[in-house]
Amino acid sequence: MNWINPPIFLRIYYGTDVIWNIPSKEKTIFLTFDDGPLPETTPEILTILKKYNAKATFFHVGRNVKQHPHIYRQVFSEGHVTGNHSFDHLNGWKTNTNNYVGNVKKCEEYFHTNLFRPPFGRIKFQQIKNLQKDYKIILWSVLSYDFHHRVTKEQCLENVKKNTKSGSIVVFHDSLKAREKVLYALPKLLEYYSKMGYQFAAIPAL
Repeated sequence: MNWINPPIFLRIYYGTDVIWNIPSKEKTIFLTFDDGPLPETTPEILTILKKYNAKATFFHVGRNVKQHPHIYRQVFSEGHVTGNHSFDHLNGWKTNTNNYVGNVKKCEEYFHTNLFRPPFGRIKFQQIKNLQKDYKIILWSVLSYDFHHRVTKEQCLENVKKNTKSGSIVVFHDSLKAREKVLYALPKLLEYYSKMGYQFAAIPAL
């Protein structure tokens, strides 16, 4: 089952220890991109965002920042916010808490941020407790499913258009497997919501 919006039981399960959306008095959408930075995808996304004067939050995998520091610097220099997505894209449900926290903290050798998004959205309570001293833990309101092989680029676009409203945190990916879908959907969404008076902002850091 594809949950474009997080189900209510998951919101209850995690409670107030994580952030699902950001209420806003303005018409504001918070676009996020997971799994980069990568030379094959991230620069093209940055070009599209710049065209619409849109700011976003990029949740980086530490090993990718290590391999492509120039792309990380480009993201940062263009006014976007960066978040931690663990060093090795770990599944928290399958990882010992000490190892998980250590993997997240390893990213600090390469970049600094106060935002963290658990890969796959899977994180244990003890991992949350250990990390929330230093990070604001960000989940999402709308999952585009740009990563899913059974979801077409048109469906990806509709997933976001039908479910996004002011204050929504929307997940895309600047990964290789999401490339075709995100590059198709992103400019169309920016055009669609811009015409309705929305702005696109980065998630504020602590």
